[in-house]
Amino acid sequence: MLIGLLSATPVVAQSEELLPEGLDISFKLIPGVTVVGMMLLFLGVGYLYKVANTGDMWVAGRSIGNVENGMAIGANWMSAASYLGMAAVIALSGVYGLAYVVGWTTGYFILLIFMAAQMRRFGKYTAPDFVGDRFNSDAARALAAVTTFLIGFVYALGQARGMGLVGMYVLGDITAVVPLGGLSAYQAMMTLFMLITIGYLALSGMLGATKNMVLQYTILIVAFLAGLLVTGWSAGYSTVLPQIEYGMLINDLSAEFSDPFAGGSYYLWIATCFSLVFGTCGLPHVLVRFYTVQNERVARWSCTWGLFFICLLYLSAPAFAAFGTALYGDQIGAVYGDPGMTGAAGDVIVVLATQLAGLPTWLVGLVAAGGIAAAVATTAGLFIAASSAISHDIYANIINEDATQRQQVLVGRLSIIAIGVLTIIFALDPQQPIAALVGFAFSLAAIVLFPMFFLGLWWENANRQGALAGMVSGLVLWFIPMLNEGNFGLVNGGDGWGIELLTTWMPAIGSALVATPLVLAIMIVVSIVTDEPPERTKMMVRQCHSPDPMPKDKTAADIVAEKTHKTPPADD
Repeated sequence: MLIGLLSATPVVAQSEELLPEGLDISFKLIPGVTVVGMMLLFLGVGYLYKVANTGDMWVAGRSIGNVENGMAIGANWMSAASYLGMAAVIALSGVYGLAYVVGWTTGYFILLIFMAAQMRRFGKYTAPDFVGDRFNSDAARALAAVTTFLIGFVYALGQARGMGLVGMYVLGDITAVVPLGGLSAYQAMMTLFMLITIGYLALSGMLGATKNMVLQYTILIVAFLAGLLVTGWSAGYSTVLPQIEYGMLINDLSAEFSDPFAGGSYYLWIATCFSLVFGTCGLPHVLVRFYTVQNERVARWSCTWGLFFICLLYLSAPAFAAFGTALYGDQIGAVYGDPGMTGAAGDVIVVLATQLAGLPTWLVGLVAAGGIAAAVATTAGLFIAASSAISHDIYANIINEDATQRQQVLVGRLSIIAIGVLTIIFALDPQQPIAALVGFAFSLAAIVLFPMFFLGLWWENANRQGALAGMVSGLVLWFIPMLNEGNFGLVNGGDGWGIELLTTWMPAIGSALVATPLVLAIMIVVSIVTDEPPERTKMMVRQCHSPDPMPKDKTAADIVAEKTHKTPPADD
């Protein structure tokens, strides 16, 4: 089925069985040992840093340093969409795919300048925690928690797809040996790796996840850069700087790869880029990383380090896309046209390129292991953010305000299992490529949560009524193009309404370009025509911008309470 993202771009339909053409799907001993050992290592680290209290469960005891947190940001951020999907969308859609490189990178500059330190000074556990306390509303907290859970679920579908596709290269089709209730090779691999991820997350929480993310970043960046360097050298495309030298190959590739906007209109490029930039600033699993550090200075430096670690991969992905496209065209068939490269092959173009370049199996396996590590790392961050929204923001703050830490941790672990099972069920038959699935989550974050964070931190008169109006309208605006394009088969078996005007000017992947300004306007207008927030809330916003250093164990509400000699207000 053609997806809404690319209704205006030439990406071919998915293979029903999700078997990437050209990929060697068979069990390989050394790569298999590498991947199994890697997953056991993740489980071991999770056990070593298992948690028993909410501070370690949700914010790692605020004990993470700037370089370590920067690496965790890199691993948390560089998902299967970055490791696999970004090269895939560039290979399939050419210059249009650079919107992902530009959008995702630019978003971190906005985070660094406008939000990282301020969010840390506010000092809560979760993104919904910020929304609920800033706007003095349990209803806003609940909406933010539901949105966080939905973002985690949609985003995780792309990670699950990446695990399944790459896992087939390493372990082959295990269903040919052990029938698993009718599961396909892809479904079996996806389920296996997701279950392992769920297991170590339910055990370790944020503390163990952060320690694992440092390992995961090291694995994925070494695998990606080594694979790119050797692929370019072996195929004769580059020597020591493939990130620059791949440009000499562009003239030999099809116009669909190199011509500006051949793979998507100028408007679609701008819309996609906009959604990715501001979606980055609204992703709960990204923002929570700034709660795990001691103070705002460490938050700024960890964001800077994270941007550096991210750029190492982002500057390399276009080169991998070019190498993979050239090798596919030489050895398998035409990349574009009918039938052309399938979405499944595109999503493993990084692994496929190293295989087609004739690299040793162990090295191709290392590149595959890096893709799995990237997917697992981001899934960890997503599930922690989603489970904290359920356990901390809904259960402990709304349903059972007297909940003990043990009860909160238990509910958190159960919610990790719940979102994991839900992701597995929906990822059994994913209808979209990895980049599209992740892009939908970014649009949701940009439309619903970014306005809450930005205005909540920078405009002290933003109030409860404005936040509620903005979030409700944002959810409606996000669902409209999703339903119009039939994503996830929500309407008419996936056919959607098919309103061409809406598809053109408000595509699901770039819907934030229209919706985010509308939500900001709604929030501002409603806040102006209704009562101003309490003076204490305004003081909390000012505290987020104070030049005075903030103690590790203090929040903006604590500082304000000390100044006024009163206890912080309860949510309505």
